[in-house]
Amino acid sequence: RHAWFQGLGAIGYSRTPLMLLEPARNTALISQARYAFANFVRSEIKGENGAFAAAIMAGDRSAMSQETVDTLRHTNLAHLLAISGLHMGLLSGFIYAAIRYGLVLSPSLRHRVPIRKTAAFGALVVSFFYLLLSGGSVATERAFIMAMVALGAVFFERRVISLRSVATAALIVLLWQPEALLGPGFQMSFAATTALVAVFAALRDYDVSLGPKWLRPFATLFITSFVAGLATAPVAAAHFNHFAHYGLLANLLAVPLMGALVIPAGVIALLLWPLGLSSLGFFVMELGISWILTVAGFFAAFDGARGTVVAPDPYVLAMMMLGALGVALWRGTARLFGVLPMLVAAGLWSQTTRPDVLISDTGKLVGVMTGEGRVLSAKSGSGFVARGWLENDGDLRSQEAAARHWEEASSVAAYPLLHARGKASVAAAGCGAGQILVVAGLLERDLPCLVFDERRLRETGAVALYFEGDELKMKTARESTGRRLWNTRRARQ
Repeated sequence: RHAWFQGLGAIGYSRTPLMLLEPARNTALISQARYAFANFVRSEIKGENGAFAAAIMAGDRSAMSQETVDTLRHTNLAHLLAISGLHMGLLSGFIYAAIRYGLVLSPSLRHRVPIRKTAAFGALVVSFFYLLLSGGSVATERAFIMAMVALGAVFFERRVISLRSVATAALIVLLWQPEALLGPGFQMSFAATTALVAVFAALRDYDVSLGPKWLRPFATLFITSFVAGLATAPVAAAHFNHFAHYGLLANLLAVPLMGALVIPAGVIALLLWPLGLSSLGFFVMELGISWILTVAGFFAAFDGARGTVVAPDPYVLAMMMLGALGVALWRGTARLFGVLPMLVAAGLWSQTTRPDVLISDTGKLVGVMTGEGRVLSAKSGSGFVARGWLENDGDLRSQEAAARHWEEASSVAAYPLLHARGKASVAAAGCGAGQILVVAGLLERDLPCLVFDERRLRETGAVALYFEGDELKMKTARESTGRRLWNTRRARQ
């Protein structure tokens, strides 16, 4: 589905290096500028720090190592890589403040120019070019629309931060990209933003004091990190099957440097670029990035830094989010009723059961659930599928480790399971009544057992089997998704 909406006809890899015969043609000018800018940033800041800088300034993560990305994910700092509300807010806020105070310092302009509106217009223009340069992900689009609504409110002298601006951003994004609704980026972005706006609006309405003036920035930071982490935790757990035990501490130590040092230094580096002095801004920026990566590495090294959960049924997360929206949107004591569906969803999540047997859509991989976790039929191959199954089980083991005891686990209840891979195995495959045979190929003869071969799997997609006593229940991917444009083969003309 993701590939279909992205317009990708095929994906693959090569075991040998590729040779570029000629440059790509008709490449968008903005894409050329984006990657040229990312290369420039990496030439100024070397190593992982430069890759991080290119990711947050140009949205290009191609140079980041998987180890660094995993470290950030396991400490709940991966959101710093996504050009979203934090980056857009810091950038537009910095530009707005710089233009506003710059105009105030000029006696000739101070009383002749609408300073706040001029600053808002300048910040909006810069934010728009940042949107184009970053690649325009859903999170960046949402952040730009939020910034546009907020800066537009300055023009009309209306309240800048409200749930109406969040709703406006959501409607615009969904009108432009309806498929974004099911993506983790959209869900996490709007969950965090909605929660933050609702909480700070409640603090304002109830006139809650955050302490003395010197303590307020730290209290605001703590509340922001805590609320955003709490709001996005269920979405992250449902989609990625993990949560960071030390995420709050890591965010408290890393996010302030992002706002106070990294983003402003990046803007200054761009302003000094025409003068050939951008290295000064990049030097300061590198110091902040080094601290962020150090914090991530420190907490990721702790035992148990990453917790895992089982993937819930689809309706569980929807029920939980609807309850949370009730708490955020309703008024008075009525909002407490929103807690009920959240508690019910949490209870249903805790009772989630995973399939006893999973069969991939190609028949090349089979997974059997045992008391010690899922056992896989192959130590290598179908790695993406294997990772997905284990993650959804809340299992941190590698594919190789999960395949060590396949022979012992392939007999499940009253249904012994056989798996044939390779031409010789497929040709010799056989089974008896009451058995299950999975064939990674086309079986040309009838057998007395339950067979899943290439022909059948082409119609069903991946298959999940549940054993309830002596009864076998089957659920197929096609039954779950139906026939869609992205999962239906079309005959060639």
